[in-house]
Formats: sequence, C-alpha cells, structure tokens
Amino acid sequence: MQATNAKDLRSPDRRTLKPVADLGRSTTRVGGNTVIEIDKVSYGFGVTPLFSQLSLTLAPGSFHFLTGPSGAGKTTLLRLCYADLRASAGKVRIFGQDAAGLNRDAIALARRRIGVVHQDCQFLDHLSIAENIALPLTVADRAPEVEQNLPELLNWVGLAGQAAQLPPQLSGGERQRAALARAVIMSPDVIIADEPTGNVDWEMSTRLLRLLVELNKMGKTILIATHDLNMIRTMKTDVNARVLRLKDGHLMQAGAEL
Repeated sequence: MQATNAKDLRSPDRRTLKPVADLGRSTTRVGGNTVIEIDKVSYGFGVTPLFSQLSLTLAPGSFHFLTGPSGAGKTTLLRLCYADLRASAGKVRIFGQDAAGLNRDAIALARRRIGVVHQDCQFLDHLSIAENIALPLTVADRAPEVEQNLPELLNWVGLAGQAAQLPPQLSGGERQRAALARAVIMSPDVIIADEPTGNVDWEMSTRLLRLLVELNKMGKTILIATHDLNMIRTMKTDVNARVLRLKDGHLMQAGAEL
C-alpha cells in the first residue's frame, strides 16, 4: 500500500492556540462521523491473539470508558488507536486515513491531534514541570505559543504554584494533572487516557475526571481505560458516556448493572 503523504493529515494552520477556556471546543476537521475507527482488528503475541475481529468507533465529541480485567488488552487497544502499534489484521483508521498506509511523518502529524495521558506519567526530571508541559509545543516548533497559553493551562489544572518545580517534587495527583495538561496543550481533537486515576486517591480521581468531562463538553472525543467501576458509576451522572468492557478478546458495551 502506498504511504500517505504527511500533508494529507495536516490540520489547517493554527499558529495561535486557543485559550484554555476554549481549548476543548470542537476543532475536529474530519469528513464523516468518526475520528478513530477499529475495524475487525486482530492483535496478539505469538500464536494466540490477544483479541480478534474487534471493532470500535469513536465519533467526534463522544466519551468512552474502557474497562476489563488486567491483561485483557486495554493498553494495547489504546496504542492501536494512536498508531503506536500496528494491527495483525483488520484496519485502523485515524481521521479517515488507514493507519497502515501512513508514513512516519503522517503518523507524527496525526498524533498531534491525539493527546495521550500515559499510565506511567513519564517526565524529563531535569526540566521544570512548566517546561515538561510545554514540550510538545517546543518540539513542534511552536515555542512562541508557550508564553501565550501555558499560564492559563497551568491554572486550569491547578498547578500554577508548582510551575517551577521539578517532576520528582510533585505528588502523584500533581503529576497526573501535569500529564493531562501536556496532553491537551496542542489542542488535540481526541484525548486518550490510560488509567489516569490508578495511582491517586478518590478526591484527586474525581478532579481529574471532571477535567476530562469538561473537555468533552467542549467538543473533544475522550477515551479512558480504567479498572475503577465505582468511578465510572459516579461520573456517568455527569456525562453521556459509553462504557465498554474488554474481556476474553471481545469488546462489549456494559449494561445497566454497571
């Protein structure tokens, strides 16, 4: 298959990032009704696939919880959604493009439109937390936007007072909020979070998820992998979320018993 040219995925020029108050407003520029589509995908290690014939559609502005037992493949499914892994069979489409046909530059551009909050929350310990959050803009050669947007983003996640601190000085909850800020600083269309509340207490978990709900209400597509069913039950009252369960290689929509 011929590789897609990087410019095919390039968004319209956005030299000025929107203020945080507008950061979540829908900026999706996708033809059709999906931003990410997993179509009869198989993936696995060795002879036994982790899952097969699995399908998932993320519509613009939708909210999804992904749950399931440890080892079911939740993180693997998330990585397929942002082209960090390639499916063994089936198709993964990102913003209407077949991920298998994207070259390295096109994948990099697509990922600028997908903010990822990783489970391990890795930072560069020699940089301040403000510099870590701003790093995606710096790498994308959009450094002039940092001064304009970073202060308000730090206020939004409640880290204005910790901006100069190094990552090892932060608590677990502060690191998670910094990871979310870093994921949204490029004003992506999709936010994918892998167990964002796994290492923080209930109060901080609620705060983090309310930030994600706020982004969704402004138009962002949200996909969260979590094992915390109590948190899902609590947040379902605040957002129109679809709850998906991955188990034994199958993806099912959770019923009312959740």
